[in-house]
Amino acid sequence: MSTPAVELREITKRFPGVVANDDVDLTVERGSVHALLGENGAGKTTLMNVLYGLYDPTSGTVAVDGEERSFDSPRNAIDAGIGMIHQHFMLVDPMTVTENITLGNEPRRRSGLSRLTGLSVDRDRAREEVVELSERFGFDVDPDARIEDVSVGVQQRVEILKALYRGADVLILDEPTAVLTPQEVEDLFAVFDELTAQGKTIIFITHKLGEAMTAADEITVLRDGKNVGTVDAAGTTREELAELMVGREVLLDVERPPTDFGDEVLDVSDLVVTDDRGVRAVDDLSLSVREGEVFGVAGVDGNGQSELIEAITGLQTPDSGVITLEGTDLTDRSRRQRIEAGMSYVPEDRQDQGLVMDYDLVENGLLGSQHQAPFARRGRIDWDEARDHAESVIGEYDVRPPDADTDAESLSGGNQQKFVVGREFERDPTLLVAAHPTRGVDVGSIEFIHERLLELRAQGVSILLVSSKLEEVQALSDRLAVIYEGSFVDTVDPDAVTEEELGLLMAGERPDSADDSAGARDTAAAAAADATTDAESGGDGE
Repeated sequence: MSTPAVELREITKRFPGVVANDDVDLTVERGSVHALLGENGAGKTTLMNVLYGLYDPTSGTVAVDGEERSFDSPRNAIDAGIGMIHQHFMLVDPMTVTENITLGNEPRRRSGLSRLTGLSVDRDRAREEVVELSERFGFDVDPDARIEDVSVGVQQRVEILKALYRGADVLILDEPTAVLTPQEVEDLFAVFDELTAQGKTIIFITHKLGEAMTAADEITVLRDGKNVGTVDAAGTTREELAELMVGREVLLDVERPPTDFGDEVLDVSDLVVTDDRGVRAVDDLSLSVREGEVFGVAGVDGNGQSELIEAITGLQTPDSGVITLEGTDLTDRSRRQRIEAGMSYVPEDRQDQGLVMDYDLVENGLLGSQHQAPFARRGRIDWDEARDHAESVIGEYDVRPPDADTDAESLSGGNQQKFVVGREFERDPTLLVAAHPTRGVDVGSIEFIHERLLELRAQGVSILLVSSKLEEVQALSDRLAVIYEGSFVDTVDPDAVTEEELGLLMAGERPDSADDSAGARDTAAAAAADATTDAESGGDGE
């Protein structure tokens, strides 16, 4: 039997008050793709940071190619053939692809221009080496392109090439699909195949069941810092993996009970919104949401969803149209006034719109409510009440680490999302506007968020739901509108419409008027694929 590429033996990593990894064993075979699966906060990234030399283990040993190693820094790990691509890329935007890949390891040549070393960067040779490396692994990367001008998917390939340039044989990728489109995810998994075919070993961190089953040879599941099992990806099921992750049976399918709707709560009439390019992003659109109803909006990203939501929630001023909540015109009202009127909002970008990253969770829990009871008393904030509220959200929504004094920037993306969702769900809203509420969270949290959405629905809350997960928005919605180029193509019964019909609508065609040609079917399939991710996945990216 061949020597494993990596063996972690009895790894324990403690932080003050937290055991992040608890006596973890992990074996990764050479030339394989190994998924490290678990909920947010399960200890996946910490374990890989130990392997990469970012953390010293409290106890335990690391072996690479059968040789026990001790890494004091990432440089030691890189020298041993370990490379890590982090969730947030470490690239210099104004620099070229070649400059980023070779940065700090540039080939040199003798030159009179360098007085200190007599050496200067050999730019031609650097470019040649990057082109050769890119071609060897089948990467389609322009060596002269600037990072700021290329897509996120290309930036990720640059990070992988940067690790390969430094001699990596084992590549660790932390939540590599969090910021990728579905097509870019497929492209990444094709890269995995090419890398392993040439003898490289891949470890990728994820909380997405479908990804792990699709891309990995073996899957190791962490729960509460412990290894709770390693399974063959081809021989497992979504249900088995979900139970290993959460420690109980998980309902992967949403059951939406029938209900009677009340009066109209939100009314949007003839809304027009222009984007920052001067283009009509929302074009004369109208909608209404009744008490106790989930009104879903589906569509390929970039068809006006963001501008629609921002106009309704007060983050963007519409060019024309009227927005009313329970009969009160809010069109020109501020974000604060809309919150006071009973509107909660889970934004699509939790970091830019949902949190102040260097505030702690007590302060972030107050955002939007700092002027209202019970948090404001005689013009001053009641910090005891604010702390109690933050701790309640943390406990109810399983935010990790469970410390209200933690800064938002210290949380993983999934835990940031859970805190924002909890804060907005617990405002006691009349209307909840939820944009991608399960983006970046694990399967157990998705189940919980879906349950809470349906509980709010049962309590009579009106819910406007936008989601890039077609399966999610179809399962939760009572009515489903399909948006295309800023207008609703149709509003359908989500229980009666087929995926092909939704695909046609998302491509701007009505099923009853589209011809039955192969081209029309292909267009529908492409549109549906663009808007769909695994029902259990978190999508951002993170």
